[in-house]
Amino acid sequence: MSRTQPRIVVAAREGIFGDDPESAIKRVRVLAKLLDNSITIPGLGWKFGLDAIIGLIPVVGDLIGGVLAGYIVLEAARAKVPSFTLARMLVNVGIDTLVGAVPALGDLFDAAWKANMKNVALLEHHLVARAELDREKRSVMGAISFSVFVLGLILVGGIVFGIFAIRLLWGLWTR
Repeated sequence: MSRTQPRIVVAAREGIFGDDPESAIKRVRVLAKLLDNSITIPGLGWKFGLDAIIGLIPVVGDLIGGVLAGYIVLEAARAKVPSFTLARMLVNVGIDTLVGAVPALGDLFDAAWKANMKNVALLEHHLVARAELDREKRSVMGAISFSVFVLGLILVGGIVFGIFAIRLLWGLWTR
């Protein structure tokens, strides 16, 4: 290597670890598939994911699933998804977390609802629409703050609802 012909180093593709939108969408797709569609029941073709399995852990399992689902919402906020779409995503996570906290039936609901796949579809739809028409600019930090606040409310509601359901079932069982 000489001074007149310096060596040019080209960065390798970062895959899912980059900060670009393509890497973010790859990350959330992988997470959504892991949480909602990673396990297939042989012969039936019905898919469910780790969200339904983690949800079997009383109270804490659905909260863990809610936190993991919240990552997808935060990536959407970083991608400058409109507030209405973020609200729809938060409703999906809220329904999944709160209904999933109901013992037994909630776990079946977790396997069928697939909130994470719905949220990734909403994010992808936004990215396609934004590529076609880049119109709305807003504060990313405001959207992230709003998302974190609502996710916190969902998690607290899940804890309260889970404790209430366990106490109710315990009271019915010990009579």
